[in-house]
Amino acid sequence: MTLIKSISGIRGTIGGFAGENLTPIDIVKFITAYSLWQKETNPKAKTIVVGRDARPSGKMVENIVVSVFNSLGFDVINIGLATTPTTEFAVINEKADGGIIITASHNPKNWNALKLLNNKGEFLSASEGQRILELAETANAEFAQVDDLGKTTKLRNYENLHIDSILKLKLVNKELIKAADFTVAIDCVNSVGGFAIPKLLKSLGVKNIIELYCTPNGQFPHNPEPLPEHLTEISNLIKEKNADVGFVVDPDVDRLAIICEDGSMFGEEYTLVAVADYVLSKTPGNTVSNLSSTRALRDVSEKYGVEYNSAAVGEVNVVAKMKETNAVIGGEGNGGVIYPESHYGRDALVGIALFLSFLAEKQLKVSELKKTYPNYFISKNKIELTKDINLNNIFEKLLEKYKNNPHHTIDGLKIEFPETKEWVHLRSSNTEPIIRIYCESLNQKNAEALAKKFIEEIKNLM
Repeated sequence: MTLIKSISGIRGTIGGFAGENLTPIDIVKFITAYSLWQKETNPKAKTIVVGRDARPSGKMVENIVVSVFNSLGFDVINIGLATTPTTEFAVINEKADGGIIITASHNPKNWNALKLLNNKGEFLSASEGQRILELAETANAEFAQVDDLGKTTKLRNYENLHIDSILKLKLVNKELIKAADFTVAIDCVNSVGGFAIPKLLKSLGVKNIIELYCTPNGQFPHNPEPLPEHLTEISNLIKEKNADVGFVVDPDVDRLAIICEDGSMFGEEYTLVAVADYVLSKTPGNTVSNLSSTRALRDVSEKYGVEYNSAAVGEVNVVAKMKETNAVIGGEGNGGVIYPESHYGRDALVGIALFLSFLAEKQLKVSELKKTYPNYFISKNKIELTKDINLNNIFEKLLEKYKNNPHHTIDGLKIEFPETKEWVHLRSSNTEPIIRIYCESLNQKNAEALAKKFIEEIKNLM
C-alpha cells in the first residue's frame, strides 16, 4: 500500500492506515493545506472546481473533498464525472480560484489522487506544490463558523461546454471531418472518456463509431495505461470492422494513443508530432516537448523553419517553457497534446479534433501518414538505486566524459549524438529509488544497444 506526496499532488492506494495510503484523514489533511495555500496567495479566494474520473473510490473521495472545502468557507463548483482537461477548462470558464482533479490517471483502480490546479486551470509550480506540502505538516487551520460555511453548486455534463469550445477552434475543420465519413474505433477503459469521446466525435460529424469499454464504471478491462501491449483488443477490432482509425485514452483523458487502420500502432510519441505538423502548417510558431520525447518533433519544427525547445519532464515544466518561448503547440511523448489556443493542459479531446482535421485534409490512411515522419525508436530502462549511491556524482562524471556532445542538465542529464540522431536521457525518479534511462535511435536494436552501453557505464561508476 502506498501514499506518494509530491509537488504535483497526492496519490495513493485506497484503504489501509492513514499516512501510508490515501485515506479520508490524508484527504482532509491535504485539501486543508491546499485551502490554506489559496488564502495565503489570494485572501479573496472563494471558489474551487472539483471533477473526478470514474474509478470506484471517486465518489467517496469527492464527498470528502467537497465537504472539507465547504467547512473552510469555500464554495465548490462540483462538475462530477469529468475528464482532466474538462476540469481544467471549467476552472477557466467559471473564473474559479483553483481546482481539484480526483484521478490517479493510468494507475490501477485501487489508486486515486488529488491533482491540484491554480486559477488558470494549470498544475501548480514546484514552489507552490512544495509550500502545500509544508502547510500539510505544519499548519493549524481555522474552520468556518456555521453561518460562513461554503456552498456547493452541481454542474453536470460539463464536457458539453468543453466540446463546444473545441468546435470553435479555427483549426478544427468539422465540415471536412464530416465529409471524410470516417469509421472510428475507441477504447475508453470504462472511465470518463466513455461518454466524452463519443460526444466529441458525433459533434465533429463522425457517424460511424465503434465503442469499446465506454461504460464509465471504473472497472478497467485491461491495464489502463495506453501502451501497445495493452491495446491488442482494439487493434484486432479495427481490422475486423475496417475502421479508419482508432483512439485510446487513459482514465482521465489527457493522453491519446492512435492506432492505424491496419491495427498497427501509430505510436504515442507520434500523437504530438502529427498534431504539431498540422498546427505548424497553418500557424507557424515554436514548439516544445520534454527531454524524454522523440526528436521527431524537432525534425518537424525544422521542416517549417521554427524553433524547437525542450523542457524538463512534467506537464508544468512543458507549459512554462511554452509560455517562455511563445510556442503554438507542445506536449509530451506519452500522447499528451497541449494546444494553447484551447488551454494550457494535455487534452486528448483537442488532440482527436486536430488529428481528424489533419487526416481529412491529407486524405491519407493513418499508416501512410505515419510513414511521412522520421521513424525513431525509444528504449526505456531503469536501474535500482541504494541509499549510499551519489547520483549527482555519477551524472558529473558522465558529463565530463561527454562534455563535447550537446547536452542538457535541467532534468538529470541528456546527452545527444547528432551524427547518428541518437540521444540518452538519464534522470532520477520522483517516486522510486531508480535511475530512468531513455534512449532513442533510428532502429530498436541501436536504441537498446545505446541503453546497454550507458547502463554498463553507470554500474561501473556505482
